[in-house]
Amino acid sequence: MQTEQDVSPDRFATRRAAPGFTLAELIVLIAVIGILSIMAIPSFLRYYQAATLKSGAQQFAALINQAREIAIKENDNLCVKVSSPTQMMYVRNNCTTGTVWVGAGTDAAGNINLPPRISVAGPSAANSPIFNYVGSALPAATFTLTNIETGATLTVSVAASGRITIP
Repeated sequence: MQTEQDVSPDRFATRRAAPGFTLAELIVLIAVIGILSIMAIPSFLRYYQAATLKSGAQQFAALINQAREIAIKENDNLCVKVSSPTQMMYVRNNCTTGTVWVGAGTDAAGNINLPPRISVAGPSAANSPIFNYVGSALPAATFTLTNIETGATLTVSVAASGRITIP
């Protein structure tokens, strides 16, 4: 006599493979990820260097805009002067004979440190933009920012209206 266990359909079922991946599949996956990573690294580095320059230009433009805001708030003329490739300062009245503005974000000498890995070249002291009490700037000026690592450049322009742009 046959028991229920002898005629059950599970008796003829084939064994299923255990869930998971084989060692060969894992090695192939790791190799593909490695190849894709090697191909992506140069693009990522170029992006990082370009983003560093763009970020530095945006920070520099914000510092110039801060000078404009101070000139409006204090009802005074304020000049933006590049004192070294990595520092700038604000000078009252004009950049050649005015007094250095010292306040938030400056050291005791009035210098403001610029973003790291960025150097700035700007107009001479006589041609640096001077913001007046309404926010306009004379003369209009262009500052050139350079990524020290790559040599890539970007400009920050100050229009006579006081508008600051990064083309």
